[in-house]
Amino acid sequence: MLELLRTLRLRDLALLIVGAVIGSGIFLVPAQVLRQVHGSTGLATLVWLGGGILALLGALTYGELATMRPSAGGIYLYVRDAFGRLPAFLYGWSMFLAISSGAVSALAVAFSTYLGTVIPLGPVASKLVALASIAAVTVVNVLGTRKSSDLQNWTTLVKVLLLVGITVVLLTRGQHGVETASSFWWPRETGGAVSGFGLAMVTALWAYEGWQFVTYSAGEAVNPRRDFPRALFWGALFLTILYVVADFGYLVALGPQVAASSDVIASASLQATVGPWAAKLVALTILISVFSGMNSVVLTAPRVFYAMARDGLFFQKLAEVHPRFRTPATAVIALGVWSAGLSLMGSFQKLIGYAMFVAWIFYGLGGASVFPLRHREPVAERPFRVPGYPWTPLVFVASAFALVVNVIVATPWDAAKGLVIVALGCPVYWLLFRRKIKTAAPESARSEASS
Repeated sequence: MLELLRTLRLRDLALLIVGAVIGSGIFLVPAQVLRQVHGSTGLATLVWLGGGILALLGALTYGELATMRPSAGGIYLYVRDAFGRLPAFLYGWSMFLAISSGAVSALAVAFSTYLGTVIPLGPVASKLVALASIAAVTVVNVLGTRKSSDLQNWTTLVKVLLLVGITVVLLTRGQHGVETASSFWWPRETGGAVSGFGLAMVTALWAYEGWQFVTYSAGEAVNPRRDFPRALFWGALFLTILYVVADFGYLVALGPQVAASSDVIASASLQATVGPWAAKLVALTILISVFSGMNSVVLTAPRVFYAMARDGLFFQKLAEVHPRFRTPATAVIALGVWSAGLSLMGSFQKLIGYAMFVAWIFYGLGGASVFPLRHREPVAERPFRVPGYPWTPLVFVASAFALVVNVIVATPWDAAKGLVIVALGCPVYWLLFRRKIKTAAPESARSEASS
């Protein structure tokens, strides 16, 4: 059976992490975070630092797991080997049905929306642009991992430079530094601000979402055991610093009160410091950013479906590697087609909202995999061991499940719908795939990992 081509180096992995995380979140959600902490710039800064620290703890944990299982599939493999095939299948099922496909469709719709602020688009044209953007990244990812990675690298570099440039302008031209500093301390409404801190963390973690995706592509890394821990650590650290400084730039440009009331905080900040024409620059930055984010999902997520199919847990066609391009072409196309279908549905955003919090259940399970794997395979090769074990993974896992519980308590009906999406995978597993499981699949996956 043909294998995927190992072509991703440290630079590619690091830029993939950064590019996957920076979508539209940092340009939009800082205002929501500020509202949730009742205007305290100090608590807002703690939220962004806290989100970055959690991402860093998770990145260190996944660094150990990626060096143990340097094969295509990432989190799916960790959950499979630590907790069994059913939860691993449910993760892949949820990814295909709503998490990854929903992310691609949402980013495609966002792309057409922001393009509409530069070039007027009617409803039909907007739909066509969204479909065209999905088709473009799908074709690139079929044609080669190297081509897709090069596209990812360039778009990531451009959007990082634009975001850094915007932040420098805001910090140097903003007129609200004193006002921002005065609201840095503890707010008067202590109870409300503290209770809102948890919700603000959920919001911030949505902006940090995506660093986990790189684990899916371990089967295409040239030297995964050396490069993955480095890429995960430095990527998470860089994103934390960038987000904290960017958020501070918005506050200096607008002041806390205006910043909290602005749903398009990046655009409003540049307009206040530079002029109305700057809104076009923000739209261009977000266009590049969401396109890069869309490409990062299509570059990584199909590797989960590919790994599932190799295990007999998904349709066998998805396990095929294109003989010329050495990509999981069928899995890439399947994700593109389903994502395009979702983008045409008027209510797909609700589906994504229901399923996204479920992703953190599996992110927590993925992190928790380090415990049973250390117990069952004490002498397994671990070129990188998570520092601060067991506390580093324990804090990450506890935080992930605390966020899940917070969503269940705050919005129980929506959480129930998300869990239903996952539960629908159980009859699919038992009826279609359980009897087709290849008992030799885990062994073949391990042999691939050691190659």
